[in-house]
Amino acid sequence: MERITAEDRLMLWPDERWPQDVGVLAVIDGGAFLEPDGRFRLAAAQQAVEGRLHLLPRFRQVLYSPRKVLGWPLWVDDRGFSIGHHVNVAQVPVPGDDTQLLRTVERLRRCRLDPTRPLWEMWFLPGLPEARVGLFIRLHHVVADGIAGVADLAAFLDVSPDAEAPDSLPWKPAAKPTSRDLFTDNLRRSAAGFEHSLAALADPVGALRRARVAWPSLRELVGEEPGPRTSLNRVVGPDRTFGLVRADLGPVMRIARTNGAKVNDVLLAVTAGGLRGLLRSRGEQVQGVSLPVYVPVSLRTQGATNVGGNLITQMVVRLPVSAADPVMTLRVIAAETARGKAMVRPSLGSIFRTELVSAVLLRLIVRQRINVETADLPGPQQRLYFAGSQLLEVFPLLNLTGNVSLGVGALSYAGQFNAMVVADGDAYPDLNEFTTATQAELRSLLAAAAPGGNVTTP
Repeated sequence: MERITAEDRLMLWPDERWPQDVGVLAVIDGGAFLEPDGRFRLAAAQQAVEGRLHLLPRFRQVLYSPRKVLGWPLWVDDRGFSIGHHVNVAQVPVPGDDTQLLRTVERLRRCRLDPTRPLWEMWFLPGLPEARVGLFIRLHHVVADGIAGVADLAAFLDVSPDAEAPDSLPWKPAAKPTSRDLFTDNLRRSAAGFEHSLAALADPVGALRRARVAWPSLRELVGEEPGPRTSLNRVVGPDRTFGLVRADLGPVMRIARTNGAKVNDVLLAVTAGGLRGLLRSRGEQVQGVSLPVYVPVSLRTQGATNVGGNLITQMVVRLPVSAADPVMTLRVIAAETARGKAMVRPSLGSIFRTELVSAVLLRLIVRQRINVETADLPGPQQRLYFAGSQLLEVFPLLNLTGNVSLGVGALSYAGQFNAMVVADGDAYPDLNEFTTATQAELRSLLAAAAPGGNVTTP
């Protein structure tokens, strides 16, 4: 019986107002799937996807919420599963450029995932130049966090164009547990939780020590100085606007290595430059301004990336958006993230386990005026293929919640370091100012860190 965890449950609470869909936008060499007249061979794509679903059991399960006395929601097999409900095609309008591709993604994203079906979709998007085809995959955050989501995507891909597809295993949906089974399971889990609480009471010194160790990271979320008042501080609405930022991974890694930083620090540094350009274009003050941003931290142990669900917490990093020296900005950020990573961080599920505590903490968090989130996901460095078609590019899609109105997600793949920017549509009609400034900051950082570049020493 697969109940969702406290971390997974946290991904459901904002869903009524802010759908918690995450995913990727990819581009494949679609020649093998295109008819001479440009029509996409959907049946062939559906067959290729369905042949891998035995590797992803969650993709044929629905989330069932029983009565309260029967416990938390759980995953049960979808007895009416049909691949046609999940894998479809949508034409990208002429001229098939990035703008039209992203508008198509937004149109598809606005349609909610059907909660009576498995919580994922895959859309093939023909209409791009040179026989390329967009591939938009989205799933609800309750299914997987970023690390697990990348692993799910890899299940559909091969390391060579002529790799044999894994044998498709027969699938027969299991019966849904009875109310009696659910009640018994809930009783057992409640008893185990009560025993855990008693054990903590029996060791008050240990409990106090653990609380003291975790307090600095919790204070970072709820008790630090709020961010400045800017035009970024807007409650997220229903519309989204997107932007793409492309880079090569090799130079980004060299920048990080020569400055004692990580690739994620480079993402944060160029995000700072993007925010500086955006605020300046809006006529807002940037001198002396630092903006706090959320950075997800994975709690997965090494080698556990193929485990679904959510195992993350949040770190807050302040970005010095007024600094004009990109290398100095990178070094300042690297020092701060190194301090932040040294903290013990409890899972978000353990913090927000009860409704009363959640209500209090969420009110405190909103007061912090943190309006930006970034995430850097490590991806495979070898070229991958979908049913023989090469995966050319991939960009991760983040979710927005509350007053976090801007998200920057990056993913490394096959020597690329590409980012997708997602923003509230009403708050960011000028998102191109951010993406242009971000790309310019990245070029400046590359130039400054190159041999003979103007590198400022601390």
